[in-house]
Amino acid sequence: MVVQAPLVYGLQSAPENDGGSSAHEALASVCSRDNRWPRVKRTPQILPYSNSHTEYVEYDPGAIGAAARVAALIEAAAPWAKVEHIGSTAIPGCAGKGIVDLMARYPSGQLEATREAIDALGFQHQKIGHIFPEERPMRVGAIQYAGKRYRLHVHLIGMHSPEEETLRRFRDLLRGNATLRDTYQAKKRAILQLGVRDPKDYTYAKGEFITSVIGRH
Repeated sequence: MVVQAPLVYGLQSAPENDGGSSAHEALASVCSRDNRWPRVKRTPQILPYSNSHTEYVEYDPGAIGAAARVAALIEAAAPWAKVEHIGSTAIPGCAGKGIVDLMARYPSGQLEATREAIDALGFQHQKIGHIFPEERPMRVGAIQYAGKRYRLHVHLIGMHSPEEETLRRFRDLLRGNATLRDTYQAKKRAILQLGVRDPKDYTYAKGEFITSVIGRH
């Protein structure tokens, strides 16, 4: 989630492990010499996304397990990618829309292959809200986990990009600062109390707070 409010969504995750990262990037380098990966077999495992107006949902610890399940699916389908859980559901105790946000980080030259792999899992193109361009896409879907259906937003972001760092930084700031987390929750409640229900308008409204936090810390 970079400096532009509509592109800021969430955060979550620790710095990459240098050892694992080098092996991962070596694989990406070898496979990208001709800029091709093996054809992805289409075996949908992701459920259809359900559109709805924005609502305030209390924090659900089960979202962590759901995010881990989805991350494993994506990394199995796109082994060159690294997936991180971001957004409010990645911050313990932080209420929000209840949507599980993830960023699928891909190495240079592998955007098309990553899109193809994620689409093959059954993720869908957006139909409402802030529609991201195919050069920086977002896919939506849902998954059944521990008896509950979780809606999913997967952001495809280039590795080592400013947006990647911004999303991770915001998530980690709120994970480590309960006052900031509670202020963010209050901001979201206030937006909804003003009658904002359209997902796009909601994203823009909370973006001001996110940008201010990143600017101060």
